[in-house]
This record gives sequence, structure tokens and C-alpha cells, in this order.
Amino acid sequence: MRNTRTGAGICLAVGLVALTAPAAVAADPAGEQTIHISPASASPGSLVTVSTRACGKETYGKGTSEAAGAFHLFEGKRKGVLVGEFEVPDDARPGTDTVTVKCPPRILMTDTYRIADRTPSGGVAAGFSVPVNHGAQLALGGVLLAGAAAGTAFRLRRRAASARG
Repeated sequence: MRNTRTGAGICLAVGLVALTAPAAVAADPAGEQTIHISPASASPGSLVTVSTRACGKETYGKGTSEAAGAFHLFEGKRKGVLVGEFEVPDDARPGTDTVTVKCPPRILMTDTYRIADRTPSGGVAAGFSVPVNHGAQLALGGVLLAGAAAGTAFRLRRRAASARG
């Protein structure tokens, strides 16, 4: 009885794999009919790179970004990979931007990336600069450090005295 149940479970698993195999082949796991956009989220003024393997032996392709306009794709460092770059305009609004890539003779692909809000300008307040309008915090920090130093000195002096006596 136990063997029958195990056999039925194995047959179900094999049947499930057999049914999903055509979908996996149609999905093109090698990613040859897709484009890759890097970074997936770009801010205005940043550089976006588009690459694809879908053009096959072609060494040239054309791309269009709704926000940035037309750009060209040329053969990259790896054989069979076309690479193109464009800059996100400074006046681009946050949201999604569609990129279309065309390769001869009849290959057309589209993908989207996200345009993020403008990146912050200036340095990050990490505590390594001269404080501005933080006099009370600086004074409190100094008092705490002085108290810690006094406590440490008192403890060391007391320990030395007990070791002698």
C-alpha cells in the first residue's frame, strides 16, 4: 500500500514537470529576447546603460527612451552583446520610463526602468564636521566625557590603594 502511494506521488511530480516544460522553453531562460537596463532606478542627470543579446550577429542597434530620446547600441566588451548609454534629463519627472530597442531586420523589444526623485546634494551629516547651532549638545557631550574620565581615575586610584593595603 505504501509503495502505491509513493508511486502515485512520483507520477504526479513527473507529470507536473512535463506539463511545465513547454512553458519554460517558451520563456527563453537564456534571456536572448530581452534587454537589460542598469540601474533599475535612476535619478535625473545619471547615466543609464542598456544591453541586449537579442540582436544576434548584428553589431548595431537603435534605442529610444521616452524621457531621454534616441541613442545607439554598439558591440560591447562581450561578443554578441550590444550596449548603449543615455543620460536621464535633469527635468525628467519621477515615474517610469519606457525604453525601446530595435535591431535589424525585425527585432523590437521594450522594457521600463524607474526614474527616482532627484538625489540629495551636499554631504551627509555624519558627525565629522564642525557643529553648527549644536552648542548645548557639545557642552553635554563634554560633561559626559569629563565625568567618565573622572570616574575612571577614581576607580584606578581606589584599586591601587586597596592593592597596597
